[in-house]
Parts: sequence; structure tokens; C-alpha cells
Amino acid sequence: MRLAIIVPVLNEARGIEAALARLAELRARGARVIVVDGGSGDDTVRRAAPLADRVIETPRGRALQMNAGARAPEAADADVLLFLHADTQLPPDADRIIFRTLANSDRRWGRFDVSIDGRSRWLPVVEALMNWRSRLTGIATGDQAIFVERGAFLALEGFAPIPLMEDIEFCKRAKRISPPLALAARVTTSGRRWEKHGVWRTILLMWRLRLAYFFGADPAELARRYRDAR
Repeated sequence: MRLAIIVPVLNEARGIEAALARLAELRARGARVIVVDGGSGDDTVRRAAPLADRVIETPRGRALQMNAGARAPEAADADVLLFLHADTQLPPDADRIIFRTLANSDRRWGRFDVSIDGRSRWLPVVEALMNWRSRLTGIATGDQAIFVERGAFLALEGFAPIPLMEDIEFCKRAKRISPPLALAARVTTSGRRWEKHGVWRTILLMWRLRLAYFFGADPAELARRYRDAR
């Protein structure tokens, strides 16, 4: 089986080389790495190019960027697509875990549990809540490295082109195909956004936005509120 790892980025020059270098072992085993830049104002594209199989430049928007990566020629022969944030690190054997668990189940998609790397003593609480909520609801966030069989992704017509909550919306539709695989293996994501804006302030903001989305709020308005709050 072949894995395509799609990394949407925006102004990630400081960390993109280290992030992509961590994928070298997976590439050596046949994974393709596709970086999709959403209009960075720094030199993210230049730094990413030597460490990826393809770098694509698209209009800004995580959903648009991930869909563009899924359409890249390097993803055309992939069995599984994995969508990875630039500040999230996969376990070294992520490909083997995904292939083994998909082969031994009737599931078509899934995600990893998450650990959050940072200084705040509250981050272990945040990660525990994220993992518990995801197992309870079958909804994953982008921090958890969502993966999906390519055929299922095409059947779902990819991510909805909305400016926020694209991961939540995708999971709601993907659950109609199958429940998710909730892998106990952990990815590690940066706690930078929680620590920059305050852990509990960020948690409350995201809960309010998700609740508003659940009750039918326009994702564009939620994106504006998210930007204003940050």
C-alpha cells in the first residue's frame, strides 16, 4: 500500500524543514509528501521544495489546500491520504500502523490520539479532553492527523470549501461511510496556539465556535470571529 502525506502550510518557514525532515523515513518506505502553500509571505516554499515530492501553491484556505494536495499527481496512485499539520509529528511507524489497522477492519478512515508539546501544565488536560471527545463523538480535528482511503475521499468529494470547521464537517460526512479508526498511537502537536493566546481562553473560544457551528452558524462568520479573537 502507498501513503500520500498532504501538508497544508502558511508562513511556516521557521519550522518546515524540521517538519519535513521527520518524514524522511516514511518517504524512504514509499510515502509521497505533498506540501500545499496557501500564499506564504516568507520562504516556506523554497525551504520545503528539497524535502517534499511536490510543492503546490494555491489560494489560502486549509480545505482548498488539502483538496489541491489530494489532486496532485503524486497522490493519484496512493491507497491512503493523510492530512498533516506542519506542527504535528507522526510516530515513526505511522504508515505501518495505518495500513495494518485498515487491512484488519472494515473502516475506511481514522485518526490518531494526540499529545500536545508545550510548557503549560494544562496541556495534558487539553489532550486528554481532545482524545476523549473524539472517541465519544467520532469527530476528529486536524491536529489528530486524519487519514482516509483515497477511494473514500473521492466518494466524499473531499473537504468542503469552508474557511473554518472543515475537519469537523468532513468527519460528519465520513461517518456515513464508516466509523473512524481511533488509533491509540499518538501524534505530537505543538502547543504554541494554546500558549500564545492562553490555554483556557483558547479552549473556551473553540468550544464556543464549535457549538455555534453545531447550531448552524455560517463558517465564514466563525472564521472572522476566530481571527478577531486571536
